[in-house]
Amino acid sequence: MNMFRALAGMTLFVIISGFGIIDSPAWGQPQIGDRRMAAPITAKEAAALEGSLSKNPDNLSTREQLIRYYFEAAITDRTPEVEEKREQHIFWLIEHHPGSELAGSPETGIMAMDFAGSSEGYQHGKQLWLAQVEKNSANQRILRNAAEFLTLSDGKIAQELLEKAAALDPNDTETSSRLARSYEQQRMFASSLTEKAALAKKALSAEERGLQNADTETRFYELADAAMFALEAGEAAKAQQFASELLQDAEKFHDNWNYGNAVHKGNIVLGRVALQQGNIAGAKEHLLAAGNTPGSPQLDSFGPNVTLARELLEKGEREAVIAYLQSCGKFWKMGGDSLRGWVATVKAGGTPEFGGNLLY
Repeated sequence: MNMFRALAGMTLFVIISGFGIIDSPAWGQPQIGDRRMAAPITAKEAAALEGSLSKNPDNLSTREQLIRYYFEAAITDRTPEVEEKREQHIFWLIEHHPGSELAGSPETGIMAMDFAGSSEGYQHGKQLWLAQVEKNSANQRILRNAAEFLTLSDGKIAQELLEKAAALDPNDTETSSRLARSYEQQRMFASSLTEKAALAKKALSAEERGLQNADTETRFYELADAAMFALEAGEAAKAQQFASELLQDAEKFHDNWNYGNAVHKGNIVLGRVALQQGNIAGAKEHLLAAGNTPGSPQLDSFGPNVTLARELLEKGEREAVIAYLQSCGKFWKMGGDSLRGWVATVKAGGTPEFGGNLLY
Protein backbone atom coordinates (compact mmCIF):
# COMPACT_ATOMS: atom_id res chain seq x y z
CA MET A 1 0.00 0.00 0.00
CA ASN A 2 3.03 2.35 0.07
CA MET A 3 3.61 3.72 -3.40
CA PHE A 4 0.26 5.44 -3.94
CA ARG A 5 1.49 8.38 -1.88
CA ALA A 6 4.91 8.55 -3.49
CA LEU A 7 3.24 8.65 -6.90
CA ALA A 8 1.70 12.01 -6.16
CA GLY A 9 4.03 14.37 -8.01
CA MET A 10 3.30 12.80 -11.37
CA THR A 11 -0.35 11.84 -11.01
CA LEU A 12 -2.40 12.86 -14.03
CA PHE A 13 -5.50 13.40 -11.98
CA VAL A 14 -3.83 15.96 -9.80
CA ILE A 15 -2.49 17.85 -12.79
CA ILE A 16 -5.87 18.25 -14.42
CA SER A 17 -8.04 18.42 -11.31
CA GLY A 18 -6.15 20.78 -9.01
CA PHE A 19 -5.80 20.88 -5.26
CA GLY A 20 -9.11 19.32 -4.34
CA ILE A 21 -7.80 15.76 -4.33
CA ILE A 22 -4.37 16.14 -2.83
CA ASP A 23 -5.48 13.90 0.04
CA SER A 24 -7.67 11.63 -2.00
CA PRO A 25 -6.76 8.01 -2.63
CA ALA A 26 -5.21 8.96 -5.93
CA TRP A 27 -2.94 11.40 -4.22
CA GLY A 28 -0.11 9.42 -2.81
CA GLN A 29 -1.59 6.21 -1.60
CA PRO A 30 0.80 3.33 -1.77
CA GLN A 31 0.59 0.76 -4.51
CA ILE A 32 2.10 -1.59 -7.04
CA GLY A 33 5.29 -2.29 -5.16
CA ASP A 34 8.60 -2.85 -6.88
CA ARG A 35 7.11 -2.58 -10.35
CA ARG A 36 7.20 1.19 -10.02
CA MET A 37 10.94 1.12 -9.51
CA ALA A 38 11.57 -0.23 -13.05
CA ALA A 39 12.91 2.21 -15.65
CA PRO A 40 10.16 3.66 -17.90
CA ILE A 41 9.84 2.11 -21.31
CA THR A 42 10.39 4.05 -24.54
CA ALA A 43 7.89 4.73 -27.33
CA LYS A 44 9.63 2.09 -29.45
CA GLU A 45 9.39 -0.46 -26.66
CA ALA A 46 5.73 0.39 -26.16
CA ALA A 47 5.04 -0.22 -29.86
CA ALA A 48 6.76 -3.58 -29.61
CA LEU A 49 4.69 -4.52 -26.58
CA GLU A 50 1.50 -3.54 -28.41
CA GLY A 51 2.53 -5.85 -31.23
CA SER A 52 3.16 -8.72 -28.84
CA LEU A 53 -0.42 -8.53 -27.59
CA SER A 54 -1.70 -9.74 -30.94
CA LYS A 55 -0.08 -13.09 -30.13
CA ASN A 56 -0.72 -13.09 -26.40
CA PRO A 57 -3.61 -10.72 -25.51
CA ASP A 58 -3.88 -12.13 -21.98
CA ASN A 59 -0.39 -11.05 -20.91
CA LEU A 60 -1.15 -9.03 -17.78
CA SER A 61 2.45 -7.91 -17.31
CA THR A 62 2.51 -6.38 -20.79
CA ARG A 63 -0.79 -4.62 -20.16
CA GLU A 64 0.59 -3.20 -16.91
CA GLN A 65 3.67 -1.82 -18.65
CA LEU A 66 1.56 -0.19 -21.37
CA ILE A 67 -0.94 1.31 -18.96
CA ARG A 68 1.93 2.83 -17.00
CA TYR A 69 3.59 4.06 -20.18
CA TYR A 70 0.46 5.77 -21.54
CA PHE A 71 -0.38 7.20 -18.12
CA GLU A 72 3.00 8.93 -17.94
CA ALA A 73 2.93 9.89 -21.63
CA ALA A 74 -0.48 11.54 -21.21
CA ILE A 75 0.96 14.00 -18.70
CA THR A 76 2.86 15.77 -21.47
CA ASP A 77 1.16 14.44 -24.61
CA ARG A 78 -2.50 15.27 -24.18
CA THR A 79 -3.67 13.89 -27.49
CA PRO A 80 -6.78 11.73 -27.94
CA GLU A 81 -4.70 8.92 -29.41
CA VAL A 82 -2.60 8.45 -26.27
CA GLU A 83 -5.63 8.50 -23.99
CA GLU A 84 -7.62 6.15 -26.20
CA LYS A 85 -4.83 3.57 -26.16
CA ARG A 86 -4.59 3.83 -22.38
CA GLU A 87 -8.35 3.44 -22.02
CA GLN A 88 -8.48 0.29 -24.14
CA HIS A 89 -6.00 -1.40 -21.81
CA ILE A 90 -7.92 -0.16 -18.78
CA PHE A 91 -11.18 -1.62 -20.14
CA TRP A 92 -9.43 -4.96 -20.68
CA LEU A 93 -8.07 -4.87 -17.12
CA ILE A 94 -11.49 -4.14 -15.61
CA GLU A 95 -13.05 -7.00 -17.53
CA HIS A 96 -10.31 -9.57 -16.92
CA HIS A 97 -8.52 -8.60 -13.68
CA PRO A 98 -10.84 -6.30 -11.65
CA GLY A 99 -9.31 -7.47 -8.38
CA SER A 100 -5.72 -6.72 -9.32
CA GLU A 101 -3.72 -4.08 -7.46
CA LEU A 102 -3.22 -2.12 -10.66
CA ALA A 103 -6.99 -1.91 -11.26
CA GLY A 104 -7.30 0.16 -8.08
CA SER A 105 -4.47 2.57 -8.87
CA PRO A 106 -4.45 6.16 -10.16
CA GLU A 107 -2.99 4.91 -13.43
CA THR A 108 -6.22 3.15 -14.32
CA GLY A 109 -8.53 6.07 -13.66
CA ILE A 110 -10.34 8.04 -16.35
CA MET A 111 -11.64 11.55 -15.82
CA ALA A 112 -15.33 12.26 -16.49
CA MET A 113 -14.69 15.36 -18.57
CA ASP A 114 -14.20 16.14 -22.23
CA PHE A 115 -10.44 15.70 -22.08
CA ALA A 116 -8.82 13.73 -24.89
CA GLY A 117 -12.06 11.81 -25.36
CA SER A 118 -12.18 10.86 -21.68
CA SER A 119 -15.84 11.67 -21.08
CA GLU A 120 -17.04 8.75 -23.18
CA GLY A 121 -14.23 6.58 -21.84
CA TYR A 122 -15.20 7.29 -18.24
CA GLN A 123 -18.81 6.31 -18.83
CA HIS A 124 -17.77 3.05 -20.46
CA GLY A 125 -15.34 2.29 -17.65
CA LYS A 126 -18.05 3.10 -15.11
CA GLN A 127 -20.45 0.62 -16.67
CA LEU A 128 -17.77 -2.07 -16.74
CA TRP A 129 -17.04 -1.52 -13.06
CA LEU A 130 -20.72 -1.54 -12.06
CA ALA A 131 -21.13 -4.83 -13.91
CA GLN A 132 -18.18 -6.27 -12.00
CA VAL A 133 -19.64 -5.05 -8.72
CA GLU A 134 -22.94 -6.74 -9.47
CA LYS A 135 -21.17 -10.04 -10.20
CA ASN A 136 -18.73 -9.78 -7.29
CA SER A 137 -20.69 -8.08 -4.52
CA ALA A 138 -18.84 -10.03 -1.82
CA ASN A 139 -15.35 -9.27 -3.12
CA GLN A 140 -13.89 -6.47 -1.03
CA ARG A 141 -10.98 -5.73 -3.38
CA ILE A 142 -13.24 -5.38 -6.42
CA LEU A 143 -15.63 -3.10 -4.54
CA ARG A 144 -12.70 -0.98 -3.42
CA ASN A 145 -11.16 -0.82 -6.90
CA ALA A 146 -14.49 0.19 -8.41
CA ALA A 147 -14.83 2.93 -5.81
CA GLU A 148 -11.36 4.20 -6.66
CA PHE A 149 -12.37 4.59 -10.31
CA LEU A 150 -15.62 6.38 -9.42
CA THR A 151 -14.52 8.49 -6.46
CA LEU A 152 -13.80 11.82 -8.17
CA SER A 153 -16.81 11.90 -10.49
CA ASP A 154 -19.39 9.72 -8.74
CA GLY A 155 -18.46 10.21 -5.12
CA LYS A 156 -21.78 9.06 -3.70
CA ILE A 157 -21.65 5.74 -5.54
CA ALA A 158 -18.00 5.30 -4.60
CA GLN A 159 -18.77 5.95 -0.95
CA GLU A 160 -21.57 3.37 -0.96
CA LEU A 161 -19.20 0.81 -2.46
CA LEU A 162 -16.57 1.55 0.16
CA GLU A 163 -19.14 1.22 2.93
CA LYS A 164 -20.10 -2.20 1.56
CA ALA A 165 -16.43 -3.17 1.30
CA ALA A 166 -15.80 -2.04 4.87
CA ALA A 167 -18.78 -4.07 6.08
CA LEU A 168 -17.20 -7.20 4.57
CA ASP A 169 -14.09 -6.66 6.69
CA PRO A 170 -14.31 -3.74 9.14
CA ASN A 171 -10.68 -4.25 10.17
CA ASP A 172 -9.14 -3.86 6.73
CA THR A 173 -6.82 -0.86 6.97
CA GLU A 174 -6.79 0.19 3.33
CA THR A 175 -10.57 0.05 2.90
CA SER A 176 -11.12 2.00 6.11
CA SER A 177 -8.59 4.61 5.03
CA ARG A 178 -10.21 5.08 1.65
CA LEU A 179 -13.67 5.30 3.21
CA ALA A 180 -12.37 7.96 5.59
CA ARG A 181 -11.08 10.00 2.66
CA SER A 182 -14.40 9.59 0.91
CA TYR A 183 -16.16 11.18 3.88
CA GLU A 184 -13.51 13.91 3.94
CA GLN A 185 -14.01 14.61 0.25
CA GLN A 186 -17.73 14.98 0.89
CA ARG A 187 -17.05 17.18 3.92
CA MET A 188 -15.01 19.61 1.85
CA PHE A 189 -18.04 20.39 -0.29
CA ALA A 190 -20.73 20.25 2.41
CA SER A 191 -22.64 23.49 2.87
CA SER A 192 -23.55 23.47 6.57
CA LEU A 193 -21.26 23.35 9.59
CA THR A 194 -23.43 20.62 11.10
CA GLU A 195 -23.01 18.43 8.05
CA LYS A 196 -19.28 19.11 7.93
CA ALA A 197 -18.88 18.09 11.58
CA ALA A 198 -20.90 14.90 11.09
CA LEU A 199 -18.82 13.87 8.08
CA ALA A 200 -15.59 14.63 9.94
CA LYS A 201 -16.74 12.30 12.72
CA LYS A 202 -17.46 9.57 10.16
CA ALA A 203 -14.03 10.07 8.62
CA LEU A 204 -12.38 9.87 12.02
CA SER A 205 -14.28 6.72 12.97
CA ALA A 206 -13.31 4.97 9.74
CA GLU A 207 -9.68 6.05 10.05
CA GLU A 208 -9.47 4.84 13.65
CA ARG A 209 -10.79 1.42 12.61
CA GLY A 210 -8.08 1.22 9.99
CA LEU A 211 -5.37 2.20 12.45
CA GLN A 212 -6.23 -0.66 14.78
CA ASN A 213 -4.59 -3.25 12.54
CA ALA A 214 -2.11 -1.10 10.65
CA ASP A 215 1.53 -2.07 10.68
CA THR A 216 4.12 0.47 11.83
CA GLU A 217 4.83 1.95 8.41
CA THR A 218 1.19 2.11 7.32
CA ARG A 219 0.29 3.75 10.62
CA PHE A 220 2.96 6.38 9.91
CA TYR A 221 1.26 7.13 6.59
CA GLU A 222 -2.20 7.34 8.14
CA LEU A 223 -1.60 9.33 11.34
CA ALA A 224 -1.62 12.73 9.63
CA ASP A 225 -5.10 12.14 8.26
CA ALA A 226 -6.28 10.77 11.59
CA ALA A 227 -5.04 13.92 13.32
CA MET A 228 -6.71 16.23 10.81
CA PHE A 229 -9.98 14.30 10.84
CA ALA A 230 -10.00 14.46 14.65
CA LEU A 231 -9.39 18.20 14.60
CA GLU A 232 -12.24 18.81 12.15
CA ALA A 233 -14.50 16.54 14.21
CA GLY A 234 -13.91 18.67 17.29
CA GLU A 235 -11.81 15.99 19.00
CA ALA A 236 -8.87 18.18 19.98
CA ALA A 237 -7.40 15.69 22.44
CA LYS A 238 -7.32 12.93 19.82
CA ALA A 239 -5.91 15.31 17.24
CA GLN A 240 -3.10 16.24 19.61
CA GLN A 241 -2.44 12.58 20.41
CA PHE A 242 -2.25 11.52 16.76
CA ALA A 243 -0.15 14.51 15.71
CA SER A 244 2.30 14.00 18.58
CA GLU A 245 2.65 10.33 17.71
CA LEU A 246 3.21 11.26 14.07
CA LEU A 247 6.07 13.62 14.90
CA GLN A 248 7.61 11.08 17.26
CA ASP A 249 7.41 8.31 14.67
CA ALA A 250 8.77 10.57 11.94
CA GLU A 251 12.25 10.24 13.41
CA LYS A 252 12.07 6.49 12.72
CA PHE A 253 11.31 7.24 9.07
CA HIS A 254 13.72 10.07 8.43
CA ASP A 255 14.64 8.73 4.97
CA ASN A 256 11.04 7.97 4.00
CA TRP A 257 9.39 10.12 1.29
CA ASN A 258 6.61 10.92 3.79
CA TYR A 259 8.95 12.38 6.42
CA GLY A 260 8.50 15.97 5.24
CA ASN A 261 4.73 15.60 5.17
CA ALA A 262 4.75 14.26 8.71
CA VAL A 263 6.80 17.19 10.03
CA HIS A 264 4.58 19.66 8.23
CA LYS A 265 1.15 18.24 9.01
CA GLY A 266 1.96 17.16 12.55
CA ASN A 267 3.02 20.67 13.47
CA ILE A 268 0.08 22.27 11.67
CA VAL A 269 -2.36 20.19 13.71
CA LEU A 270 -0.55 20.81 17.00
CA GLY A 271 -0.42 24.52 16.23
CA ARG A 272 -4.15 24.67 15.54
CA VAL A 273 -4.88 22.80 18.76
CA ALA A 274 -2.64 25.23 20.67
CA LEU A 275 -4.48 28.15 19.11
CA GLN A 276 -7.84 26.70 20.13
CA GLN A 277 -6.49 26.51 23.67
CA GLY A 278 -5.45 30.16 23.56
CA ASN A 279 -1.74 29.36 23.40
CA ILE A 280 -0.67 31.78 20.66
CA ALA A 281 3.02 31.40 21.44
CA GLY A 282 2.78 27.64 21.06
CA ALA A 283 0.81 27.98 17.82
CA LYS A 284 3.50 30.24 16.36
CA GLU A 285 6.21 27.81 17.41
CA HIS A 286 4.48 24.96 15.60
CA LEU A 287 3.84 27.12 12.54
CA LEU A 288 7.56 27.85 12.19
CA ALA A 289 8.38 24.16 12.78
CA ALA A 290 5.96 23.22 10.00
CA GLY A 291 7.80 25.59 7.69
CA ASN A 292 11.09 23.90 8.48
CA THR A 293 10.04 20.67 6.77
CA PRO A 294 12.53 19.48 4.13
CA GLY A 295 9.61 19.10 1.74
CA SER A 296 8.08 16.08 0.03
CA PRO A 297 6.73 15.13 -3.40
CA GLN A 298 3.40 16.72 -2.44
CA LEU A 299 4.75 19.81 -0.70
CA ASP A 300 7.31 20.46 -3.43
CA SER A 301 4.56 20.36 -6.06
CA PHE A 302 1.61 22.03 -4.36
CA GLY A 303 3.05 23.96 -1.48
CA PRO A 304 2.25 24.29 2.22
CA ASN A 305 -0.91 24.01 4.22
CA VAL A 306 -1.69 27.60 5.23
CA THR A 307 -4.69 27.00 7.50
CA LEU A 308 -2.76 27.71 10.70
CA ALA A 309 -1.11 30.71 9.08
CA ARG A 310 -4.47 32.20 8.18
CA GLU A 311 -5.80 31.56 11.69
CA LEU A 312 -2.79 33.34 13.17
CA LEU A 313 -3.28 36.24 10.77
CA GLU A 314 -6.74 36.63 12.25
CA LYS A 315 -4.98 37.05 15.61
CA GLY A 316 -2.70 39.73 14.16
CA GLU A 317 0.45 37.57 14.19
CA ARG A 318 1.86 38.87 10.91
CA GLU A 319 5.58 38.47 11.59
CA ALA A 320 5.26 34.76 12.33
CA VAL A 321 3.18 34.22 9.20
CA ILE A 322 5.69 36.10 7.04
CA ALA A 323 8.54 34.01 8.47
CA TYR A 324 6.57 30.85 7.77
CA LEU A 325 5.76 31.74 4.19
CA GLN A 326 9.35 32.71 3.49
CA SER A 327 10.65 29.44 4.95
CA CYS A 328 8.31 27.49 2.66
CA GLY A 329 10.27 28.87 -0.27
CA LYS A 330 13.01 26.36 0.53
CA PHE A 331 10.88 23.48 -0.75
CA TRP A 332 8.12 25.11 -2.83
CA LYS A 333 10.33 26.38 -5.64
CA MET A 334 7.58 26.39 -8.24
CA GLY A 335 5.37 28.43 -5.92
CA GLY A 336 7.84 31.25 -5.48
CA ASP A 337 5.59 33.85 -7.13
CA SER A 338 2.65 32.87 -4.96
CA LEU A 339 4.73 33.02 -1.78
CA ARG A 340 6.14 36.42 -2.64
CA GLY A 341 2.66 37.72 -3.41
CA TRP A 342 1.29 36.38 -0.14
CA VAL A 343 4.15 37.89 1.84
CA ALA A 344 3.62 41.27 0.17
CA THR A 345 -0.10 41.16 1.00
CA VAL A 346 0.58 40.29 4.64
CA LYS A 347 3.18 43.04 4.95
CA ALA A 348 0.63 45.48 3.54
CA GLY A 349 -1.83 44.51 6.25
CA GLY A 350 -4.05 42.25 4.16
CA THR A 351 -4.99 38.60 4.07
CA PRO A 352 -3.97 36.70 0.94
CA GLU A 353 -6.30 34.61 -1.20
CA PHE A 354 -4.67 31.30 -0.35
CA GLY A 355 -6.91 29.27 -2.63
CA GLY A 356 -6.25 25.54 -2.76
CA ASN A 357 -3.64 25.64 -0.02
CA LEU A 358 -6.47 25.89 2.48
CA LEU A 359 -8.12 22.69 1.20
CA TYR A 360 -5.84 20.11 2.74
